[in-house]
Amino acid sequence: MTQRPAPPAETATAPDMRSVVQELFTLRRDPLPRMSRPRWLARLPHVVVLYAAVFFGFLTNLQLGEDYDVTGGPSLVLSLLTGVSIALALSRPVAAWWLGLVTAALTAWTVRVQQSQAQSASWVPTEYNPWGAHAQQWHNQAWPWTAIGYFAFAPLVLLVSLRVPPRVTAVAVGVPVVCTGLAELLLKPLGSTSTFVISTLLFGIAGLVGYAMRAVRLARGQLVVQETLTEEERARRTLLEERSRIARELHDVVAHHMSVISIQAQVAPHLVENPSEELKENLAGIRENAVEALTELRRVLGVLRSEHPDDPAGPHHPQPTLAELDGLVDNVRGAGLEVTTEFAGIRRPLTPGVELTAYRIVQEALSNCLRHAPGSRVEVGIAYGPRELHLSVANSAPTRTAPPSPGAGHGLLGMRERAGMLGGELAAGPRPGGGYEVSAVLPMDPPGGSASSEPKKDI
Repeated sequence: MTQRPAPPAETATAPDMRSVVQELFTLRRDPLPRMSRPRWLARLPHVVVLYAAVFFGFLTNLQLGEDYDVTGGPSLVLSLLTGVSIALALSRPVAAWWLGLVTAALTAWTVRVQQSQAQSASWVPTEYNPWGAHAQQWHNQAWPWTAIGYFAFAPLVLLVSLRVPPRVTAVAVGVPVVCTGLAELLLKPLGSTSTFVISTLLFGIAGLVGYAMRAVRLARGQLVVQETLTEEERARRTLLEERSRIARELHDVVAHHMSVISIQAQVAPHLVENPSEELKENLAGIRENAVEALTELRRVLGVLRSEHPDDPAGPHHPQPTLAELDGLVDNVRGAGLEVTTEFAGIRRPLTPGVELTAYRIVQEALSNCLRHAPGSRVEVGIAYGPRELHLSVANSAPTRTAPPSPGAGHGLLGMRERAGMLGGELAAGPRPGGGYEVSAVLPMDPPGGSASSEPKKDI
């Protein structure tokens, strides 16, 4: 069986050339970027370009009249086109480059025609020849670029190279250089000075500077994008770590209830006189399922804890409740903060999940006060409602400058995650009179059913 020959691979030359042609023959709007720093100088490049447009337009008109004897309408039109091409580069650099190239060609042609007329009439006596008095001034004059012309065109090359790919920049530099060489080879007037070398150097330097500035700008833009992605990834990783930590902490709560189910299923047959075999079998199945669930819980906890072996929320440490809030407040007072606590409503035991969540929210809020508001006064308020638990941790303005925090700055994210887990809400923000406040509302009967409020046992 003969194998069909593979088709030749398409080279990248054709698509590249098409993209270069599309870039060179586009009139799309591409505004000149602002300066990022300092902000009050953001428009400085635009002011400089407009000033250059007026400056080079004026000098073009002056030089055409004094050095080339081109006055009146032609000089005014050429100087106006020179200034307009530079100003147009603020919004449409490629179109401005083409306009500048056409203006340079018209200037060279006008100068050549004027010079040819003067040289052809130079043999006529001066008193009968209006051109004779100016015939000597054409000697050693620059052509096809005037002394101001290539300096006026260089900003166009620079402004184009700032906003187009490197291949297009090479074309933007190469086209005027090639045109200059062909013009000097085929149309150069006698006695004029070549401008090929200086124009090549000037346009090449402008293209290199523009390319370098564009590369720096693109690199900074990519750096900003990467920083944004990194920050988003850091926030996502922090969220996942916080959820993992919450799951580890809730292990004791869930394991406690499973243990209660297992014990109740084991004891139930002894509480009934002459239990039937079906009842014993069903209760034995319930106990067996509870024991298996406890085993799986321990395995899950082992997976969650494998990356954080030193986490304080260990399987042998009972999770804190609001009954231990006084000890937490005393520790914060010992660290230098003035903390007051106020309770409203009837204090009573809540479900373990609510107790743990409320304690962790107050703990994190007090830690934020220690880190970000040294010397402030902190008020902790806890209100027991019929169906909801209200928490509030508010601090006054700090009296000392806060040192740089070594944390990642995602404490609020963890608090919101804990409140949302129970179907509650958390709000945080600055206070009108200075300082900061964190408030939360937690339902006492979270969605999905409430857990028993019995004291937890170590599992």
